[in-house]
Amino acid sequence: MGEVFGLIDCNNFYVSCERVFRPDLEGKPVIVLSNNDGCCVARSQEVKNLGVRMGDPVFKIRDLIKRENITLFSSNYAYYGDVSHRVVQTLGTMVSTIETYSIDESFLNLGEFGERDVEPLARELRERVHRWVGIPTCVGIAPTKTLAKVANYIAKKRPQYAGVCDLRSSQVRAKLLPTVPVDEVWGIGGASAAKLAGLGVQTAADLAALNPDDARALMTVTGGRTVYELRGISCLPLELIEPTRKGIAVTRSFGTPVTAWQPMREAIASYATRAAEKMRRYKVAAENIFVFMHTSTFNDDPFYSNGASARFSETTNDTGEVVSLAVRLGERLWRDGFRYSKCGVMITELLPETIRQPALWGELDRDRRERAWKVMDKLNATLGRDTVRILGAGPKEAAWKLRAEHRSPRWTTRWDELPKVRAQ
Repeated sequence: MGEVFGLIDCNNFYVSCERVFRPDLEGKPVIVLSNNDGCCVARSQEVKNLGVRMGDPVFKIRDLIKRENITLFSSNYAYYGDVSHRVVQTLGTMVSTIETYSIDESFLNLGEFGERDVEPLARELRERVHRWVGIPTCVGIAPTKTLAKVANYIAKKRPQYAGVCDLRSSQVRAKLLPTVPVDEVWGIGGASAAKLAGLGVQTAADLAALNPDDARALMTVTGGRTVYELRGISCLPLELIEPTRKGIAVTRSFGTPVTAWQPMREAIASYATRAAEKMRRYKVAAENIFVFMHTSTFNDDPFYSNGASARFSETTNDTGEVVSLAVRLGERLWRDGFRYSKCGVMITELLPETIRQPALWGELDRDRRERAWKVMDKLNATLGRDTVRILGAGPKEAAWKLRAEHRSPRWTTRWDELPKVRAQ
């Protein structure tokens, strides 16, 4: 049967997650907000129909929110991540080869089903995910990953496909690709679309007809590969092993502006703690760290922005070492007299922790510290974030921490927030 890829994509994922335990919101306008409740990061179709765009600041649409009775939710990433995991687990009950591409998308190897008709299978997958997890999805089917993305776009935009579009047939592709704008093709951003427009390339069909050498000259090797993929020639296999991470970033806007060094120090220590925890989870260690802080550009305050980096004496994912160097960098950056709106810690030049070069002395002490940090990680994973934390990270409910005034319960990840069922 040859290669057959499926792309299953959760519809309006964050909004759909919120509706799982709030079925009363089906068909009603819903917005999920960014960190600090500042901007729109997810919108229900009802909100999109009102003209609200991704990234719109909340303060600019407050009148619309009130007039249209739009329900707001703060981002609830622990819950969304758990729902995503449940979706993938459900897919795994029917498909054995899955590439989790993002929190709401997965590529599937549908070629493993041989001569079985995969379109009914895709519809069964959609039904099972919706029935078991409560999340609506669409599925694109095609001989390449890029075409599967295009098929998924069509399945979402056109109700007549009932959530599943199959582009395996060259005749079907010839009919549908001319209707897909070129900037909806996977990997074609605004800059590439503008370059392609100069060549008269407006649709996915135009791009498929382009000379691959011309596409490569315009958009590097990725452009030529995209042309072949749109022609049905597979160039991108499923990635079943997660690539080694190249960096980790923990950045947040403050709930209230920071004007003194002590709360800034606490924020930097807290973010560095989180970065070290992530490194241990991914089994990597860092060679370099970057710390930044800046004021807001959206008021009339004096502006200040700065960052600094440094190398560790040896690669590490030790919380104490990461926090210590991050705070020292923060001290170097700090200037009195400003109202800071954000800071962040970025870990770069990561290596697998198994190949790091340890220092000659102090190995026994390092082993003890590593065991202690792993115990802390386990306690926080079991009992909730920040149940155990370093003293320098400050109080659990510090004023600088993110606002989340509209956060829903963490329905599936916190014992004390489990939904309660009441007998009638």
